[in-house]
Amino acid sequence: MSDQNEPDPLDPFDEIIAEETDRDPDLAVIEAGSRTLRTQGGKPQADVPARPEDPEVDKALREVETELATRWGETKLEPSVSRISALMDVLGEPQRSYPSIHITGTNGKTSTARMIEALLGAFELRTGRYTSPHVQSITERISLDGAAISAERFIETYQDIKPYIEMVDAQQEYRLSFFEVLTGMAYAAFADAPVDVAVVEVGMGGSWDATNVIDGDVAVVTPIDLDHTDRLGGTPGEIASEKAGIIKQDAIVIMAQQPVDAAQVLLKKAVEVDATVAREGLEFGVVARQVAVGGQLVTLRGLGGEYPEVYLPLHGAHQAHNAAVALAAVEAFFGVGAARAESLDIDTVRKAFAAVASPGRMEVVRRSPTVVLDAAHNPAGARVTAEAIGEAFDFSRLIGVVGASGDKNVRGLLEAFEPIFAEIVVTQNSSHRAMDADELAALAVEVFGDERVQVEPRLPDALEAAITLAEEEGEFAGGGVLVTGSVITVGEARLLLGKG
Repeated sequence: MSDQNEPDPLDPFDEIIAEETDRDPDLAVIEAGSRTLRTQGGKPQADVPARPEDPEVDKALREVETELATRWGETKLEPSVSRISALMDVLGEPQRSYPSIHITGTNGKTSTARMIEALLGAFELRTGRYTSPHVQSITERISLDGAAISAERFIETYQDIKPYIEMVDAQQEYRLSFFEVLTGMAYAAFADAPVDVAVVEVGMGGSWDATNVIDGDVAVVTPIDLDHTDRLGGTPGEIASEKAGIIKQDAIVIMAQQPVDAAQVLLKKAVEVDATVAREGLEFGVVARQVAVGGQLVTLRGLGGEYPEVYLPLHGAHQAHNAAVALAAVEAFFGVGAARAESLDIDTVRKAFAAVASPGRMEVVRRSPTVVLDAAHNPAGARVTAEAIGEAFDFSRLIGVVGASGDKNVRGLLEAFEPIFAEIVVTQNSSHRAMDADELAALAVEVFGDERVQVEPRLPDALEAAITLAEEEGEFAGGGVLVTGSVITVGEARLLLGKG
């Protein structure tokens, strides 16, 4: 009979530990734990979709994209929900046919939405997720069961509601915008599926955002900071007054850590509509976290108790906080902390988080040298990305590739990255909103100095230049590249580097 104290030869944890004989024992345990939890998590969420392989489907999708492009873009807004309300009315109010979790905030919305979706799916609920902007394909914005809808379904959904769109266009002073049409498509697709719950990210603001024709059972507010100040306000408190518009009568509000003036506005709105509030740092939060291979191990405190040793395959403290918010939102949806006292099943929670992916958010797409993509596009996002890079990677020399939008606080973004970039290659993406590379270079010289700035207007040339600079110290010197500044820049770089 074998000794009961001997490790099970089939135990993957012990097998991994055994492999790590030449490393620090504590580091070996951390690596083994993260790798084991990742294995238990199963298949990661679907990657962003590529173009359709069928030429006819690709042609039809391009035709839909062309028609959508004739409408007001996402940066041209008229603060009203009258048009989207009219569309919902003629469609028979599809957004009323399922419960929803509505997400606003400045940064972290998409990652939080993906985590919420993964948790709900792990508990065997059929989910619909609507997020923006997309990284590579427009179909990413509408997901069912954790994966972007197919190009065929996207086309079919558009064609189904097109007559109603045209009907509303004819009745309104202004045609429905690009974002309003996509929102209508998402709500119709979710009703048609049908889904058990919709996870919906606002496009901008809250009160007059097109998504706000739903009454979210749970309203989630990720950290508020300065962005879109020309439309939403110049202080976190002013911005919060717009974002508070998603807080509806008797809802549950899950509130990430906020600046004091923003928190005051959100709490006041909650009182006005008899909403229940759970605040990060008080009712829920991050108890502990440590860097692990490919991500981090976290212990989260939820509304119903503590969830230890949760593997999250995403880098950075901000993602741990997003995870705490997502967990609390799902607990609230299930009535934990109100109708029921017990916590959610820990194994299901671990499995869900271990399978989370967030393309374009601290995403490694190449090794030797390591190339990381991150869609930080404002100073607050850049600050957390800079911190996460320092924690997750041991780069001896980091080269930045930055292509930004002209309507952002680009100087603030550059200043946040200045301490971690040895050199910066400025470029521009294909969007009409992209800041001209020479204009961006002039700003970069003011922040970094002339010797640390290189200009490559074409993104392929910028990537090549940055990789060459990162390789200058030799194959084993630890050079890396961070591509950032805009979701569009990241999406285009992702395609150029063979992802999608």
